[in-house]
Amino acid sequence: MFRFAAERSLRDVSRRLRRAREELAVLDEQLQVFRETAEDTRIRALVSETPLASREAEEASRHVDAMLRAREALERSIADLVKRQDDLLEQLPPALG
Repeated sequence: MFRFAAERSLRDVSRRLRRAREELAVLDEQLQVFRETAEDTRIRALVSETPLASREAEEASRHVDAMLRAREALERSIADLVKRQDDLLEQLPPALG
């Protein structure tokens, strides 16, 4: 009975881990776009020297910072899931055979 519960938990963790890694890939693509936008607005702010351009550059930079924090949280979640998966694998009783 324990083996069944452990295998079910392992499948659940594996599914969550796969989904989190997919989310990380999407987040990385989005982060690249945000970084490029932030760099563009920073350069425009330097060239135009207007308060509006400076605010836009600051806002774009804040978006990048927020995305980086989200990415770090997702990486921590992935690390936790990997550890949970490893723990479950260690708890599985050896296969009969």
